[in-house]
Amino acid sequence: MSLKYYYDLMSQPSRALHIILKMSNVQFEDCPVALRKGEHMTEEFKQNVNRFQRVPCIIDDGLKLAESIAILRYLSAKGKIPEYLYPKYFLEQARVDEFLEWQHITLRITCSIYFRSIWLDPLLTGVRPSNEKIEKLKNLMEANLDIIENIWLQKTDFLTGQRLTVADIFAACEIEQTRLADYDVRIKYPKIKAWLKRVRAGCNPHYDNAHTYIYKISGTAPNAKL
Repeated sequence: MSLKYYYDLMSQPSRALHIILKMSNVQFEDCPVALRKGEHMTEEFKQNVNRFQRVPCIIDDGLKLAESIAILRYLSAKGKIPEYLYPKYFLEQARVDEFLEWQHITLRITCSIYFRSIWLDPLLTGVRPSNEKIEKLKNLMEANLDIIENIWLQKTDFLTGQRLTVADIFAACEIEQTRLADYDVRIKYPKIKAWLKRVRAGCNPHYDNAHTYIYKISGTAPNAKL
């Protein structure tokens, strides 16, 4: 098996790529990396796996490649990702790429900072952020959730049209991470709530398998009632 996949399912893009690989029936060597133990920060990992010391990443026939979107596009070019998930027709692919480029500096960064500030950093340091900081970070995150609710999902069942694509998987994994910070997106955003159900249904059983830790640690079942 030439493809090695390095990941931690506590990482949002790691989960997204894991789901996509499983849905695509891509055969890969399972290489979990425990971020909480600092396994990515060793000199061996830096020299032999990923010079940036992050996950997800792959090694494929000697090629070392980092960054989830770069990995996605590489595997798609090799014919490993089905067209229904990542279209090859340039107009449909452009729509998916439009979202992937947009979300990286909007939805991803604000959801990640909220999660880190409210859950991860206090876990590591024992210091909780002030209520003012929490409110500020929530407002920044919700500004992008508003865009998902009112623009990306304005007229379609999924983010780039009427079919599930990798855009939905990457976005859903970012939003699911906020469960750990006691944020329930379903309360304020009915379209996102319905969309998450569609994404989960379209990706299962791989979606629930990838989110097992998130469900367990947050204490929230995937279909729990409000």
